[in-house]
Parts: sequence; C-alpha cells; structure tokens
Amino acid sequence: MPSTREIYEKGHRAFNDHDIDALMEMYADGAEFRGPGKVLLRGKDAIRQFTEGWFQGFPDARLETVSLITTDTHIVEEGIFHGTHTGTFPTPMGDLPATGRSVSGSFVDVFEIRDGKVVSDHLSFDRAELMEQLGLIPEPATA
Repeated sequence: MPSTREIYEKGHRAFNDHDIDALMEMYADGAEFRGPGKVLLRGKDAIRQFTEGWFQGFPDARLETVSLITTDTHIVEEGIFHGTHTGTFPTPMGDLPATGRSVSGSFVDVFEIRDGKVVSDHLSFDRAELMEQLGLIPEPATA
C-alpha cells in the first residue's frame, strides 16, 4: 500500500501533467469533495467533472507546493495555483468565458486517506481573490 507521501507525489504529478485518469485512480469510488461556495461532490464522476472544468478554463494550470504535512491518514497541502484563463471555466454560477488573464492564488487542500485511496478532499481558496485576478470584480482599495 502506498504511503500518504507517495499518494501526494502521484497526485501532484498527475495534476500538473493534466492526467485526469491518474488523478481519479487515487480517489475511492464514494469519495467526497468539498470546496468553496458550499461545493459538495460525491463520487469519482463528479470529482472528475469538477477537475476537468479547471483544466478547461486554465489549460496551463499547475500547482506549486508551499508546505506539506502527511500523517498515516491525512495529507495537508498549502500551495499556489497558477494558470491562465484561456478557456471557458464552468462555475456554480454559470460558465465564465476566457478573460486571457493569469492567476496565482493560495489554497489549502486536506485529504483523508483510507486503504490507499482518497476518501475525503477538502479544498479551500479565496474565491474573491480569483474573481479579482480575472477582472470580474474590482480589487479592494489599498489602505
């Protein structure tokens, strides 16, 4: 059975290679995903669709790890998402047409691992910061 560190390394590589099949192999069939905006997904098909949406909207998407903590049952990754919004990005509020803008935003992702598979994935990031970088909402005034 792979260690949580090996699971992290495989997942990180799969995301940055945009290898959706390798990424989905890491999830248990009934895995749960939680994300900003009360996103709650259950099962590999829903998680695949969500992830494909990011690759569609940001075809050059990549993750940079800033900090990593692994235990026997959990992976906690603090990182930075980088990408250029050159494709249509599906969101819970509707599709966002490409803006051509580059984004770089912090995230924290917490994975629970059982029997070598991800059973829970809880992603947190600042949605307002993403919308600001895409030019969809004004940036806050500086103090």
